[in-house]
Amino acid sequence: MSDQRCMLNKENLQKITELRHELHRHPELSMCEKETSGMIRRFLQKNTDLKIVDRGCWFYAVKEGKNRDRKMAFRADMDALPVEEDTLVPYHSLNAGVSHKCGHDGHSAALCGLALELNRLMPEKTVYLIFQPGEETGQGALYCRKLIAEEGISEIYAFHNLPGYQEKTVVYRPGLTQPSSEGLKISFHGKTSHASAPEEGCNPAGIISRVILYAEKMSGKRSGGMVLCTVTGIRMGSGDFGISPGEGDLFLTLRAEHEEELHGLEHDIRTFAAKEAEAAGIRIECSIHDYFPETRNDDSCLEKILRAALDTGIPTAQMHDLWRASEDFGWYLKECPGAMIYIGSGGNAPALHTAAYDFNDGILETAADLFTALAVNSGTEKH
Repeated sequence: MSDQRCMLNKENLQKITELRHELHRHPELSMCEKETSGMIRRFLQKNTDLKIVDRGCWFYAVKEGKNRDRKMAFRADMDALPVEEDTLVPYHSLNAGVSHKCGHDGHSAALCGLALELNRLMPEKTVYLIFQPGEETGQGALYCRKLIAEEGISEIYAFHNLPGYQEKTVVYRPGLTQPSSEGLKISFHGKTSHASAPEEGCNPAGIISRVILYAEKMSGKRSGGMVLCTVTGIRMGSGDFGISPGEGDLFLTLRAEHEEELHGLEHDIRTFAAKEAEAAGIRIECSIHDYFPETRNDDSCLEKILRAALDTGIPTAQMHDLWRASEDFGWYLKECPGAMIYIGSGGNAPALHTAAYDFNDGILETAADLFTALAVNSGTEKH
């Protein structure tokens, strides 16, 4: 395959760059991406002949290939974060307290770049482009993954931009590439009293502190690989010096390389908290939030991506340690083989989820070229 066949048309590159900036101006939080979804759909309708299917909170576009019975998919996320914009870019967020500080505006724009290229090329397989809401909370993929079985899709791919790595480099990890995680909330219900007579109440502060120490002690103590507990919030009392509070909430993020290890860590923490609470006469309630499965790449799918990178002259670099952030793309990988790769946005680029971050427009072309090469030539692999 020649480089020119899958190099992003410069006019198309300009279009998706402008689209990325427009998406950046109008960020929306998870599962609220109505305007974002509409902007992307209108862009595709104006610039391509791809079939677009609206599924309510999400949608997909389809390009029929030479072999209609063989189907592949690409996914991009659309949601933003509750972070105030802290950059001076001309396309500054217009929504107070919300901004694209994870680069999902770039992911969606890059997938639109693939759509533009598919509109003028004939892929080997029928290609589905999934525009997904709610990645940050782990909800969106639970809706969209149904498409895999409905349409008989046999493989799926996605990318995430990644600061800290050389710009325009495909970064990859065989096998497990991102861990499973969940948010564990433990609510403690004791009894409020006057601060001068704490013995007349049940203040959960001591139990909360012991649970925290126990949970942190359990980090890294299992045989299946990395396990990690991070305290993300403590809520108790009003700070009034005359009141000993009787209610409290502890928020923990649990993370593990394997889902069974995650469930084991959760069980141990809940059991410890229950015993401590019972001894103190305090009632507890536990709830799970933002669950993410492990993301594990299929070897053959990852090989196809690396071959596409080679064909298009895109450099690659293996990631030796897994990226600890979780990713709901793992839900798709429970339905069919696939791979999640990363594209470096610069060694000194600001970190994701920080106010100073902005998606690097320079990697839009890299992502579109890589996925176009994969789509156009995916049917030519040897079996």
